[in-house]
Amino acid sequence: MKVRVKAFARFREILGSDLSIDLPDGAVMATALSALRDIAGDESGIIFDEDGALRAHVILMRNGKRVKRSDLDTLVLADGDEVAIFPPVAGG
Repeated sequence: MKVRVKAFARFREILGSDLSIDLPDGAVMATALSALRDIAGDESGIIFDEDGALRAHVILMRNGKRVKRSDLDTLVLADGDEVAIFPPVAGG
């Protein structure tokens, strides 16, 4: 199945602005994050910690809804889903 990934700000420079990843049917969000870690390569440390976990400041969404950290291993993705990944946002 194909999942579309939209990265924003600095993450766009690392992952690309509009990315589509192939995942096995029934893949969970953690599987998608693993694929993104591989794509990020040497720069993955900006998004993921040394254990490979998503850094606490990273905002993750699926189809426009925020994803809870506790759901990463259970949230099943579907063909055509959109995953968005944002760095922390500050305003003034």
